[in-house]
Amino acid sequence: MTEFEEKLRQQHEDSMHRELEALLTTTNKAEAEISRKDFDGFKKLFHRFLQVKGPSVDWAKISRPPEELIQPYDRIKARGLPDNIAVSLNKLAVVKLNGGLGTSMGCKGPKSLISVRNENTFLDLTVKQIEHLNKTFNADVPLVLMNSFNTDEDTKKILQKYKHHQVKIHTFNQSRYPRINKESLLPIAKSMGTSGENAEAWYPPGHGDIYASFQNSGLLDKLIAEGKEYIFVSNIDNLGATVDLFILNHLMSQPADKRCEFIMEVTDKTRADVKGGTLIQYEDRLRLLEIAQVPKAHVDEFKSVTKFKIFNTNNLWISLPAIKRLQEKNSMDLEIIVNPKTLDGGLNVIQLETAVGAAIKSFNNAMGVNVPRSRFLPVKTSSDLLLVMSNLYTLDAGSLTMSKKREFPTTPHVKLGSSFTKVQEFLARFENIPDMLELDHLTVSGDVTFGKNVSLKGTVIIIANHGDRIDIPAGAMLENKIVSGNLRILDH
Repeated sequence: MTEFEEKLRQQHEDSMHRELEALLTTTNKAEAEISRKDFDGFKKLFHRFLQVKGPSVDWAKISRPPEELIQPYDRIKARGLPDNIAVSLNKLAVVKLNGGLGTSMGCKGPKSLISVRNENTFLDLTVKQIEHLNKTFNADVPLVLMNSFNTDEDTKKILQKYKHHQVKIHTFNQSRYPRINKESLLPIAKSMGTSGENAEAWYPPGHGDIYASFQNSGLLDKLIAEGKEYIFVSNIDNLGATVDLFILNHLMSQPADKRCEFIMEVTDKTRADVKGGTLIQYEDRLRLLEIAQVPKAHVDEFKSVTKFKIFNTNNLWISLPAIKRLQEKNSMDLEIIVNPKTLDGGLNVIQLETAVGAAIKSFNNAMGVNVPRSRFLPVKTSSDLLLVMSNLYTLDAGSLTMSKKREFPTTPHVKLGSSFTKVQEFLARFENIPDMLELDHLTVSGDVTFGKNVSLKGTVIIIANHGDRIDIPAGAMLENKIVSGNLRILDH
């Protein structure tokens, strides 16, 4: 860095520290105490953001990981399970990332409270899965929810209903970081409040924040004191992320000096997953490479299914003592994701974020496990919701599994148009969910509704042009059909 750049950097940093101190004076003492811890983390991130220029990886140094570092799931499963797997279960806690809102699906409040199947929400299914595990093995696996300031209050209200379930539930809060003005690099917040003019001034800084906020909350030490050794972390909207006993057993059966401290579940890439992060070998360590870190000239190469064959499902198994060690040494150097946003008033801001999987490079004996696609079943859109609500899946003790009646293991490719984006609108367009057991591909665009007991097979494309409407009649069976034009069915 030139002397001028160094001075400028120092100036930005001093100004930021002054602004943060000023913000802390706008709230009460207890609140300021919590926010000060958050701001300590933010200052470190901001400091690194000012240091780093350009892509964080040197493309020439990237290579595919050696085979032994990414084990096929079948090899791990082939080892079987010991009789006393309950002993291992008692050393596990399940952490669900619960910081997201349902806004992208047109819902208010936490995404985890959207109904996905038979009136069960994401949270209901999670609690049922873990309760089933605890009852079956007479174990004590707790559920830990990482909330954000956006979801904490609503989630805590709902947790009352699980009081009599056989699951201990803990929550902790992700940090709250200030959005910064792209030009001045200063916080846009006027005070520590989160409403009114400050409603858009704060953000939860990505799931990489789990390590610091988990430790700050005191929950990390509490779980270690209770004899827990590993956490299984996943996104709450991934319905395939259930506790896998074979992976757990693999972790627990390693010799003490070769203990694997981090497992990332990866799965084979399809054309739909080209943006997902992938595992690479970089300077003799396993590393997660995200699309945001890739130099522009290499983005197409990154998206290719031939060079990078796998992607990160964000199902992670992480050693608790290792998190504690790395946090205390302050040696978890997570790549910064700079996320630019334009607020409603047109103001350009940036959010500094990190990803939980990026920490893989800091842990000892880390590895990937190439798991079946069924462990990656995220519900991000109404198209995903249609799949999980349909007869393609059966629900048992909170777990969704592909129906035995489906003859091939892949899920159909479903693309629903903008009329289906919001969950309420989506539900209003289906009298009930069609039979999709033999469906390969469904595209629906425009103003389309489905009557009762419709059956879709093969490739079905339904397109209602602007101003037209298509009502698929009750009991219709569409196999390899394209439907277009205008069809109204009205009550007489």
